[in-house]
Amino acid sequence: MGLGIGHPGGDRPGANAAVLAQVRGYWHTLRSQRRGALPHRSDIDPRGIANALTCAFLAERIAPGMARFRLAGTHLADLMGMDVRGMPVASLFDLDARPRLTEVLQQVLAMPGIGDLWLESPRGLGRGPLLGRMVFLPVEGDGEAPLVFGCLVTDGAIGRAPRRLTITRAVVEALDSAPARQVSRPYLPDLAESPAAYTPNRPHELFSAPMTPPPRAKPGRAHLRLVKSD
Repeated sequence: MGLGIGHPGGDRPGANAAVLAQVRGYWHTLRSQRRGALPHRSDIDPRGIANALTCAFLAERIAPGMARFRLAGTHLADLMGMDVRGMPVASLFDLDARPRLTEVLQQVLAMPGIGDLWLESPRGLGRGPLLGRMVFLPVEGDGEAPLVFGCLVTDGAIGRAPRRLTITRAVVEALDSAPARQVSRPYLPDLAESPAAYTPNRPHELFSAPMTPPPRAKPGRAHLRLVKSD
């Protein structure tokens, strides 16, 4: 069992909100360093999201609306009961939620925009209530496929894995209405991917990952809410 921030035991009020804010704020800092352009893969340093590593991920686009995890924190592995690196992002979601996820990912990378999901996981034997939040932030791939940087946090004990997720609300905010913001976090340059193997007890190695071909996600139609802030 575990909680959304990767710490077993009791609840920590506000911890998940702080994790989301750290990842989003770090991305905005990287974007401001590029004068409003998208951050690049090489800009990301795990030390910049030290308190969010267990929940963070980096996924690459493999088709419109489809992405697979290149790198993922241990909390995502806890939810699935296995290492998710190389797996499609859709593998975390219930079948009925995947068309909506596809539309969100497509909008995030095509606009580009920032995607926010509100999540829950159905209860069952050995599975208590579980709510979650997920954020998708677009990143340039340094000459490779476009990437999505983000994090997934949950409230409640994981219980019996896998805990697949449904989407209760989805919002995509276009970047032309969300200018880059400088936040009080230092800019940390360049990160090279290392060949180190996945080790659950070493969260600082979040950004080392093997690549394996993912299965194809099931297509479908869905709806999401697009907002433009002033």
